[in-house]
Amino acid sequence: MNTVVNDPTRTVLSRVIGWFAKGWENSAEADMIASLDDFTIQSIAHDCGISPDQLVELAKAGPHAADEMLEMMRALNIDPAEVEMRLRAQFRDMQINCAHCASKGECRRDLANGNAAANFAQYCANSQDLNALRASPDFLAG
Repeated sequence: MNTVVNDPTRTVLSRVIGWFAKGWENSAEADMIASLDDFTIQSIAHDCGISPDQLVELAKAGPHAADEMLEMMRALNIDPAEVEMRLRAQFRDMQINCAHCASKGECRRDLANGNAAANFAQYCANSQDLNALRASPDFLAG
């Protein structure tokens, strides 16, 4: 069994982004996106609960554009699988925020050196959501 497919933290959105990236490894993403018809883009976006423009932007960002969000949740003792299961739309919106984040360098440094929990509120677009989640025992990792 493929563990990536069974990983509860891999959302439909991240799988779609992964599909785009894998299919376009040897091509320019913009060219590949342009080759899809509007109906296909709209259908995929609808299935993911996002706009077609967001889908195109996320595909260009790549399959790992929101990996920091999952790492940040773990650094804050938040269970990403529980959040995704109970708050699917909020989880997706947080992934989109993370994918578009301009503070990835600072985030990655803090995650790597163990300072993320102390510093994330200064730069993370998801800080309010993350603080609310870690204040709720229902979303804390076991």
